[in-house]
Amino acid sequence: MAICITTLDAAIPSSIRKTIDDVNNDGPYLGIVVPNAFEMNPLLNSSNFVANSKLPYLDVQGRRFHLGNVKNQKVVMVMTGLSMLNSGLTTLLLLTLFEIKGIVHFGIAGNANSNLQIGDVTIPQYWAHTGLWNWQRYGFGPQDELAFEAFGDYTRQYGYLNFSDYDVDKKKSGSYLNSVWYQPEEVFPVSGTPEERQHAFWVEVDQSYYKLSEKLEGTNLTRCVNATTCLPRSPIVARVDKGCSANVFVDNAAYRQFLNTKFNITPIDMETAAVGLVSLQLGTPFIAIRSLSDLAGGGSAQSNEAAIYSSLAADNAVTAVVNFISLLS
Repeated sequence: MAICITTLDAAIPSSIRKTIDDVNNDGPYLGIVVPNAFEMNPLLNSSNFVANSKLPYLDVQGRRFHLGNVKNQKVVMVMTGLSMLNSGLTTLLLLTLFEIKGIVHFGIAGNANSNLQIGDVTIPQYWAHTGLWNWQRYGFGPQDELAFEAFGDYTRQYGYLNFSDYDVDKKKSGSYLNSVWYQPEEVFPVSGTPEERQHAFWVEVDQSYYKLSEKLEGTNLTRCVNATTCLPRSPIVARVDKGCSANVFVDNAAYRQFLNTKFNITPIDMETAAVGLVSLQLGTPFIAIRSLSDLAGGGSAQSNEAAIYSSLAADNAVTAVVNFISLLS
């Protein structure tokens, strides 16, 4: 953190640093982190967001931080862009520059849980980055130690995906791709000792936030895209066990089913786990609210449902977020 802050001080003009100081004197703020404009604009352009009359936004290091109020909560809202790298960097920048008391992250996501439908809003208790792998060499199996496992760098604790399990031709004796083993992230909390790594696979959202989110159950959500395109039932807000993120857009039914069976995953996205990991390391409360825009891999042979329902899902995510922020007030 000290290196990061020193670097930022050197890179940010003194006039902007002075403005940031003035902003923080009026804090603390609730940080709202959103992946892209498609998901952010329904909140930014709604009556629920009241921009700061003196300073509606501040541009720093390529990011635009929107200042204002949502349901009597002072907020700083920022768009991250796609991917774990962008979301992690943006969250770190937000927490480094501003006095942030907690983070609410929201957006749309793919769905790995066939018990829920498109348009439902999910609030997982735990998030994992499922894109950090140790890729095992051909011929080795679950009983064989992973490379560098003896040194504590890797583990077989969280299990593996064996590619040959998904071969169409079951007569094959295996796949040269063999298996990938899921790995926890190395984390260095501000409360820990520098350079003494800890590990985190499941990142838990803030317990008080999660408990409060129970009051969102029963929220009225949008069911129809238009007069002729409606969901089979009214969407719901559902608190679920787990979600996951990786730098992968999952439009594959087999992998969706694997994630749900192996890890009890419901929402799948490309950003949340990074927001959670940065929040964990800096000791900032966070929660993520993700609305389901499609069944990952499709419920049929048709094209991805997100093309039809993503706008509805984005609106439902905003509805849940606004209601959650009102509970904080």
